[in-house]
Amino acid sequence: MLLNGAAFLTQPLVSIIIPTYNEAASISELLHYLRTANADEPAPELLVIDGGSTDATVALAQQAGATVHRSPRKGRAAQLNYGAEQAQGDVLYFLHADSYPPSGFLADLGRALAQGYGSGCYRLTFDHGHWFLRFSAWCTRFPFTFLRFGDQSLFVRRELFARLGGYREDLQVMEDQELVQRLRAQAPFVVLPRAVTTSARKYLANGVVRLQGIFTLIVLLYWAGVPQDNLVRLYRRLIRQGKL
Repeated sequence: MLLNGAAFLTQPLVSIIIPTYNEAASISELLHYLRTANADEPAPELLVIDGGSTDATVALAQQAGATVHRSPRKGRAAQLNYGAEQAQGDVLYFLHADSYPPSGFLADLGRALAQGYGSGCYRLTFDHGHWFLRFSAWCTRFPFTFLRFGDQSLFVRRELFARLGGYREDLQVMEDQELVQRLRAQAPFVVLPRAVTTSARKYLANGVVRLQGIFTLIVLLYWAGVPQDNLVRLYRRLIRQGKL
């Protein structure tokens, strides 16, 4: 049974939380898009949570109108949790700095919440037409937790996120799947039928099939119970342009 969505019949304030580390090349364009992608909807709160960038990320995000906070700790889970603490919205929307939700995404979130969902994400598509990336993106329509990654973005009711204690900050990889697993155990979770468009830059730098194979290996090892330190070492050894 779906949760009571009566409190979300009117559009709630959405806080978009973007963790960054050296994203000067993309952050301005993303923030401009987020400000213009939702005609006739209440403006979202834009929070950039920086992990100690050494480029112009912070200055550019401020110029683009975002509220910027410097996270006390670097790391995606820690930065996202810190962003949630600073947010004012009833809905938290976690978004990567190289990912673009579809136009009108705030209305999608509002409808899902009004229907009683506690959290959810979009399907995924890439900004490159490689056949294997198209296949990988097609697979994200299925509801299995092992197919849920942060690139798909994640929205969640603030009270639910707080009740579960947010992301596990001891996890540097697979923190997104671990949280989704707990969210799904507590409230209905939805995979929205439209897609977030994310950058294929890391795939192109590492080889599309090669990188997908590495990600698949890490997922399998995670679910097999391999310790986090071993997964992080494997990630750092095999993946170029990793930001762990």
